Amino acid sequence: MKPKLKLSKNGKFSIDNVDQISYLYFPLTNFYSLKSSISPSLAGNANIDQNTFILLPHTNEDLHNSFMNRNVYFRVNGNFTWSITGNTAYQILHKDSVQLEADFLTHKITRTAKMMECTIESFVPFNDSYQELHRVILTNTSKDIIEVKPVISIPVFCRSADNIRDHRQVTSLLNKVEILKEGIINKPTFSFDERGHNLNNMSYGVFVRSSDGIQIKNYWPIMQEFIGEGRNLLNPEVVDKNLVSNYKIDDIVSGYESTGGFEYEQKTLKPNESIEFLISIMIDENKSFLLENKNNLSSIMFEQLKVQTLSKWKNELKSLEFYFGDNTLNGWLKWVTLQPILRRIYGNSFLPHHDYGRGGRGWRDLWQDCLALILMNPKNVRNLLRNNFSGVRIDGSNATIIGEKPGQFLADRNNIARVWMDHGSWPLITTMLYVDKMGDYEFLFEKQSYFYDKFTHYTKVVDDGFKTSDNILKDCNSSIYYGTVLEHLIIQNLVPYYNVGKHNNIRIEDADWNDALDMAHKDGESVAFTALYGSNLVLMGDTIKKLSVLGINSITLFEEIDPLLHEFDNSDISLKKNALKQYFRSVEKNISGSIKHYDSIVLADILISKGNHLLSQVRQNEWLKGKNGSWFNGYYDGDGNQLESVDKELITLTGQVFAIYSGAASNQQITEIIKSVDKYLLKPEIGGYILNTDFNEVKMNMGRLFGFAYGHKENGAMFSHMAVMYANALYKRGFVKAGHKVLNLIYKHCSDINKSKIYPGIPEYIDPNGRGMYTYLTGSASWFILTEVTEVFGIKADIGKLILEPKLLLEEFDQNNEARIDTLINGKMVSVTYSNKKQLEYGRYKILEITTVKRNIYFEETSYGVKIDNDFEENSLMIRLG
Repeated sequence: MKPKLKLSKNGKFSIDNVDQISYLYFPLTNFYSLKSSISPSLAGNANIDQNTFILLPHTNEDLHNSFMNRNVYFRVNGNFTWSITGNTAYQILHKDSVQLEADFLTHKITRTAKMMECTIESFVPFNDSYQELHRVILTNTSKDIIEVKPVISIPVFCRSADNIRDHRQVTSLLNKVEILKEGIINKPTFSFDERGHNLNNMSYGVFVRSSDGIQIKNYWPIMQEFIGEGRNLLNPEVVDKNLVSNYKIDDIVSGYESTGGFEYEQKTLKPNESIEFLISIMIDENKSFLLENKNNLSSIMFEQLKVQTLSKWKNELKSLEFYFGDNTLNGWLKWVTLQPILRRIYGNSFLPHHDYGRGGRGWRDLWQDCLALILMNPKNVRNLLRNNFSGVRIDGSNATIIGEKPGQFLADRNNIARVWMDHGSWPLITTMLYVDKMGDYEFLFEKQSYFYDKFTHYTKVVDDGFKTSDNILKDCNSSIYYGTVLEHLIIQNLVPYYNVGKHNNIRIEDADWNDALDMAHKDGESVAFTALYGSNLVLMGDTIKKLSVLGINSITLFEEIDPLLHEFDNSDISLKKNALKQYFRSVEKNISGSIKHYDSIVLADILISKGNHLLSQVRQNEWLKGKNGSWFNGYYDGDGNQLESVDKELITLTGQVFAIYSGAASNQQITEIIKSVDKYLLKPEIGGYILNTDFNEVKMNMGRLFGFAYGHKENGAMFSHMAVMYANALYKRGFVKAGHKVLNLIYKHCSDINKSKIYPGIPEYIDPNGRGMYTYLTGSASWFILTEVTEVFGIKADIGKLILEPKLLLEEFDQNNEARIDTLINGKMVSVTYSNKKQLEYGRYKILEITTVKRNIYFEETSYGVKIDNDFEENSLMIRLG
C-alpha cells in the first residue's frame, strides 16, 4: 500500500506505510547542539561536531544500506529473530506494517507484525545535555504465550567522521570501554590527528534499563564478537545462539570496534502483555554527569522529558503562526518555520544528505537565517547582527565561515580563500528588516571592527608579512579600528560597483548566489547581482535621507573611502577599475584611522546615483527580445560571452529574479518574463520552476554545475531558494497571482509524500523524479516565511512605523472569510486578522477599518496599504477589507 500522510494544523503528522519510502530522516536536536537524525529503520547520526560522533556517520545512502543502526533484537520462541529496525531475514520475508508519528521534535515508530507490535519513541531532551532517549515497548498481540529474548546493540563510533576512511582500524585501537551495570562508557585515549595527537576528553555512553525487572544476562562490548564469524547485523550470533560472554561489570575492554551490546534474560509474554526498555545515548566531557543520568533513567523521567521537549519546541514556534483556510498548509508551514532554527543548530552539515559539510554556516546562510530570526525572536538579534559585521574586510569582501563563538570567523572552508560576489548584498537586506521592524535606526551607528587576515585585494593578493593573530584590522597606530554598521554596509555595496567586467556588470569572481558558477574567474560577470547591488545602493541612499529627516545630517566614514564616493562617468570601465586598485592599495596593510564627515543628503544622492546607474545598465543593456520570448541575460561566462540567449532558448531563473526584485525590470518587462519563465522553466510535476534550461554543454568557463546531470541540483532542478525568491520578487512588484502560483506549487508538491517522498517542510531542491533532496537545511525556508509575513499578509515596517499591505488571494481565506497571523510587532505578540466578508479578490479590496477589542486604530493610507503607529497596547488587530 502507498504511504499516507495525515498532517494536522498544529504540525503533528503521521504516515502509514512509511517504510515504503527510502531516504527519509528526521532531525533530533536541542540548543545545546546534539545533532542527531533518525530514519524509520532507526539509522542516522548522533554527534556534537565533525570530530565527535557517537554513532557511525550516515550519508543518505547509508540509511538503507547500513545495518549500523540503533538495534534492538527479539529472539521469538527460539525460532526467529525480529528487530525494531526491520533488518532481519524473518522481516524480509514477513513484512511489518510500519507507521510514523512525529511532533516537535519527537519521533515514534510503530511496527506491527503477525504476533507482536512494537513502539519506538525517540527524542533529544530540550535541555543542556548531549543525549538521545529511546523507549521501546514490545506487546504480544497474539492469543498465545510467546517467549522472547531481548538483545540491545548500539554500535558506537566515538571519533571523528574523518576516520571513516582515514585510519578507521587504527583509531579503533584507541577505544577504551568500561562495562558498567546497565551500560558502557567508551573514552578513547586520543583524538587521532597526524598533525598532532591530543588526549581525548570526551566520554561516550550507552545505558539501558528494563522497566519490567528482567536482568542483563551478558555484556557484549566488542562488535565482531557480538556479530560472530561469517555473519552480520542481520543475524548476529549472540541473538540466535545461547553464548556466554567473558565480560563482566567493571571490566575495561580496549582496542576494538565497540558496541553497547546487552543480552537480557528470556521473558515470557502473555497475550496483551508488554515489555519495556529505555535507552540513553550520551556524550559529555564529565563522566560523572553520564553516570548521574544513567542512574536517573526511568519511564517517569522519559515521559517528563518528552512532555518538556514538546512544550519547549512548540513555545519556540508560537511567535509565528499562520491561519489560512487550508489547515494542511498551516501545519506544513509550522515545519518550514522550524527549518531556520534547525540550520542555526546544524549549519549545512550533519544530516544524511548534507554529507559535504564539516560544520558551521557560510556567510550567506548567516544573514538569510537571521531573516527568520528577526521575525520570530528579535530580542537577541541586535547583538547577533552586530557581531556578524566583524566578518567584513575593509576591501569589501568577508570571511565566509562562521566559527563556534559569536563574532568568530574563518577565511573559508579548507583554507581556500574565495570571493562570492553576492556576499556583500545580503547584510543590508537583513539589517534593514531589523531596523524597520524594531525602529532601531541607532543600530546603524553601532561601532564594530573589521576582519583582517593575509588576504587583500578581494583575496587576489596575499600579504606575506601578515603577522597578527587576532584577525582584527588595526590603524597605523596599531589600534583597533571601529567603523559604524552603516560604514560596513556602504563598503560592502560600494566596492562591487567598481569591480566590473568589460560589459560594465559586476565581476562574478569565484561565484555568486549559485556556488556552482565557480569557473568564470577570468571575464565572468553576474548581471543578476549587478541589479541587486544597484537596488541596495538606492536603498542605502533612501535610508540616509530618512535619517536626515530624523536630524542626522552628517555621516562619518573612514578617510580612505573618499575616492570611491567621487562622481565621474559611470560608463568608464577603466576609470572604475583604476579607482578600485588605488583603493585596495590604500587599505592593504592597515588604514590611517582618520575619518571624514559627509553631508547626509550629498552622500545619499551619490549612492542613489550609482545604484540607478547599475539598474539602468541592466535594464537597457541586458534585456533580450526575440521571437521565442523576452527575458534578461543573467551572466557572462569566463570568456566574456553572454550566457543566455532568446534565439537558442537559454534562460536562467536567477537572471529574472533579481531584475524583478531590484526594480531593474519594468512592469511590462515583468509581464514578458512571466510568459517566458512559464514557457521554459515551469515543471509542475516537480514542484514548479526550475533554475535553467538545458545548455547541453560542459561549460568549463562557467562552473561545475554544467558538469552535473541536467535536472539535478544547480543545473536545472527546482531549486527552492531561487524559486521562493522569484515568488517574493513577484509579490514585491505587485504580480500577486504569479507569486502565489510559485509558492502554492512548492507547497502542494512537498506536502504530497508520494510525490516529494519527504517529511513536511521545504527541501533544498527537487530532483527530476520529484523527490525532495537535502531536507531541512535550506535558506529557502527563511525566504518562504519572510514572503508569507511581509508580502502575503503584508506586515512590514518603515523605521518603526507598522505598514499593512495584504496581498491575500480570495482562495486563502477560511470559511469565515478570514485569514490570520500571530506574529511579533514591536516586540510583542499580536494577532492580526483580515476580514473579507464581501469575498473580494486581491486588487479589489483595500483596508477600510482597523479595530481592537477596545477601539478603532487611526491609520494613514499609502500607495499600497496603510501605515500606523506601533504604540497600541492591544494584542490583536481586526482589519476589515472592502
